[in-house]
Amino acid sequence: MAGVEETARMIAPEVVRTPVLRSPRLNDILGLSLWFKAETLQVAGAFKYRGACSFLMRLSAEQRNRGVVAFSSGNHAQAVAAAANRFGVSAKIVMPSDAPAIKLEGTRAWGADVITYNRMTESREAIAGEIARQEGRTLIPPFDHPWTILGQATAGLEFYQQLAAQQVLLDVLLIPCSGGGLTAGVSTVFRAHSPQTQLWAVEPHGYDDTAQSLATGRRVSIQPPSQPTLCDSLALTEPGHLTLAMNQHLLNGVQTASDASVLTAMRLIGQHLKLLVEPGGAIGLAAVLEHPARFTAGQQVGMVLSGANVDPHVWARAHS
Repeated sequence: MAGVEETARMIAPEVVRTPVLRSPRLNDILGLSLWFKAETLQVAGAFKYRGACSFLMRLSAEQRNRGVVAFSSGNHAQAVAAAANRFGVSAKIVMPSDAPAIKLEGTRAWGADVITYNRMTESREAIAGEIARQEGRTLIPPFDHPWTILGQATAGLEFYQQLAAQQVLLDVLLIPCSGGGLTAGVSTVFRAHSPQTQLWAVEPHGYDDTAQSLATGRRVSIQPPSQPTLCDSLALTEPGHLTLAMNQHLLNGVQTASDASVLTAMRLIGQHLKLLVEPGGAIGLAAVLEHPARFTAGQQVGMVLSGANVDPHVWARAHS
C-alpha cells in the first residue's frame, strides 16, 4: 500500500513509537523467540490512535470545523476522542451500552459526546450515519477506509524497522483481527519487506468471520455465540469490504483462541513483560499457547499487543 512511510512521517509528532519487548524467561517456557510490539503503550491505550490521527490530519479545515462522528466498542472510540481533542475538533461517538465501563469513561474523559445504543436491537452504523447526515460531521470508520488502514500500518512499519535494527527476521507474525484494519495494514508492510514471514490473523473462538470469509472467498456475516467473548475489541461478526479484499492476498491464514487461553496469556504478559493488556491484545500469545504444534522450536515469532484498555474485573480474573 502506497503511502505508509508518508503517513508515518505525518503522524510521528503525535504518536508514541512503541517499544518491542522480550522476555527470556517466557522464551524458555515456550521454546520460541518471542517479540512483542507494545501498542498497549500508545496514546489512548491502543494502536487505534494511529488510524484516528491519520484520518483527522487529512481532513480540511472546513471538515474539522463541522466535527466528526465514529462508532466503536471502545478503542476506536477513545482514539477518535483523543485525536479530536488534540486537534480541537468536536467528536460524537456511538458506543454499545454494554461496552466496558473503562472504555466508556475513557472516551468521555477525552471530551467526546457519547451516544449509547443496544447492540442487539440497533445499528451503530445507522445511528452514526444519521448523525453525520443531520450535522454535517465526517464519519471516521474504525477499519474499512484507506486512511484508517494507513495509520494502523505504521505500527507494522515501526515493528519491522525495530526488528531489522536487531537483524531479526520473523518466521511468524500474529495479528489480532476484528474488522481487519490492523491486520491489513501490518501485513502490507511485512509482505513487502519480509516476504518469508508467515502472516496469521487471530480471532476469538466463535467470532471467526474473517476465517470463514477467507475460506469461502466472500464476505461472511456470522451469528455471534450466546456467550460473548472476553475479547470485546474483537467481537465483530463481519469483516470490512476493503480489509477482506486486502487480507485475501496478504495472509497465510487465521488462527483462533479461546477465552481461557486469552486469560492465561494476559497473566503471562503481566508477569513477564510487566504490561497491562486487554483480552483482544493478548490473543496472539493465546494462539501460541493453544496451538503449540503449529510452531517449531526456536522460531522467531512476533505479535502485536494491540491494546491495554481492560476491565479491572477481567484483569483480576486473569490473575485469580
